[in-house]
Amino acid sequence: MAGVRDIRRRIRSVSNMQQITRAMKTIAAAKLRKAQRNVIASRPYTKQIQDVLSRLVKAEIGVEHPLLAKRPVQKVGYIVITSDRGLCGGFNANLIRLTQEIIEEKRDVEVGLVAVGRKGNEYFNKRQYPVLAQFTGLGDNPDYNQASRIAEETIKLYTAGELDEVYLIYSKFITVLMQEPTVVKVLPIEPSAEESSEEYIFEPSPEQMLERLLPSYLKSQIFSALLESKASELGAQMTAMDSATENAKEMIEKLTLAMNRARQAAITTEISEIVGGAAALE
Repeated sequence: MAGVRDIRRRIRSVSNMQQITRAMKTIAAAKLRKAQRNVIASRPYTKQIQDVLSRLVKAEIGVEHPLLAKRPVQKVGYIVITSDRGLCGGFNANLIRLTQEIIEEKRDVEVGLVAVGRKGNEYFNKRQYPVLAQFTGLGDNPDYNQASRIAEETIKLYTAGELDEVYLIYSKFITVLMQEPTVVKVLPIEPSAEESSEEYIFEPSPEQMLERLLPSYLKSQIFSALLESKASELGAQMTAMDSATENAKEMIEKLTLAMNRARQAAITTEISEIVGGAAALE
């Protein structure tokens, strides 16, 4: 059994770690509130732009645009959004695992990755996956300009014919305790299957609106995914730090019990030695 001094040193170390995990949980909870507000605020806009786009595409059947063009699928691209930092439980591992499973299923076509986030970027580069573009250092407050850069690079790859389909892989925020790895097809852009009985008059023409709306739609999709992923990351981090704090508490209790037993054993040994020495003098 370890000595009392060693156990006390371990208790002090675990206690310091517990303070850190408790502080990280508090910080994640504070950031999560803002991230949740951003997610909730972005969802109606993303849904509305998708509805408008669907009506535009259906209104102008013969319209042609590079982002609507469908061609034989020979190379598929995946925009994988992970975090820049760890300490968030299985958040990154779940997304990476899902990506690997999808790539395994797509063995009949080539695959290209757009890695968003340092964790995914390091993982896929280390294992020599075909990473076509990479974006890191997005911070705790992703903005629309960051989404625009990712979208513009993706559009460039798609219009150049380097990718024939593009999917977005991110973690959808459900609750603090639940995040859902999600796959969404973003290119070629397809109208929603929902039918609308209402008729609309477009000004200017559908072609002119589509020319500006299609890139904006892709950017809004990526921006929404960035916000969802950030909220999911903070929720996963908060949960992970809470579990780490509780585990540290349990470990401290066990170590304290072990220390008390060690002290009791040492005291018992000393008493036995004193009693034995007194008996030998008689």
